[in-house]
Amino acid sequence: MASHDSRGITDRTDTADPAGSPDTTAYRLNDGTTLPAIGFGTYPLTGEEGIAAMVSALEAGYRLLDSAVNYDNETEVGEALRRSGLAREEVAVTTKIPGRFHARDLALRSLRDSASRLGVDQVDVALIHWPNPSQDLYPQAWQALVEAQRDGLVRTIGVSNFTEQHLQRIIDESGVTPAVNQIELHPYFPQAGMRAVHESLGVRTEAWSPMGKRQAPFDAPAVADAAAAHGVTPGQVILRWHVQLGSLALPKSATPERQRQNLDVFGFALTRAEMDAITALGRPDGRLFGGDPDTHEEM
Repeated sequence: MASHDSRGITDRTDTADPAGSPDTTAYRLNDGTTLPAIGFGTYPLTGEEGIAAMVSALEAGYRLLDSAVNYDNETEVGEALRRSGLAREEVAVTTKIPGRFHARDLALRSLRDSASRLGVDQVDVALIHWPNPSQDLYPQAWQALVEAQRDGLVRTIGVSNFTEQHLQRIIDESGVTPAVNQIELHPYFPQAGMRAVHESLGVRTEAWSPMGKRQAPFDAPAVADAAAAHGVTPGQVILRWHVQLGSLALPKSATPERQRQNLDVFGFALTRAEMDAITALGRPDGRLFGGDPDTHEEM
């Protein structure tokens, strides 16, 4: 289902935590579908070890696997899905169109090839990986996604690493608003501006590298003090911060215990002061690498 002015139906699916306060475990997107509040990032999991890590994640309770053509692991994602024994409709799988396939016909071919490698009839979520503005072909890739959704090859369509200007252009040219925009978002780069843009447009924020990778601020007082106060790990605090921001985080871990911890963030809530202190860790140069969507390009 294509979406237009989507603000009216983007909301949260709420359950109650043990303390009785509302807690978000899934998000309803602007196309009427839902995704879990926390997904599983699959980069750079490949080979048999990668398959085993993904099966472990599914056994731990993850129901969203985030992949991409350029991760070179779609075959492994599909195999993990099959080995898990879960019904196909229980797990959402994401892939992403790389820059070399932005031209409309190539984008459609990329989506068909991804479905084949994943071993699925329909891709649950398909995104444009980076806008690559110097090519100026991302509107064609978006048109391909709109067509693929209309034809049933893809259920939910969105983008990744798009700025407000990139978003506005494809919305203006197509009349269709992306359901999600997957962006770099972690305590050192909290992206308040883009989160506000998403809120105004009805786009769900997804977060890649939600901890901050090797720079994760586990020892920062804002994180460590909250972890001690709630009896949880610093990683759980950061993921809970994402949940309360309304950000769909995509942590990656090959360790079963860490996988389970990363999902176990719905039994406590950070205070407003704790939330603000973590957000205040943001830095002007907080990106993990030179991933400015206006200049960084990935083919």
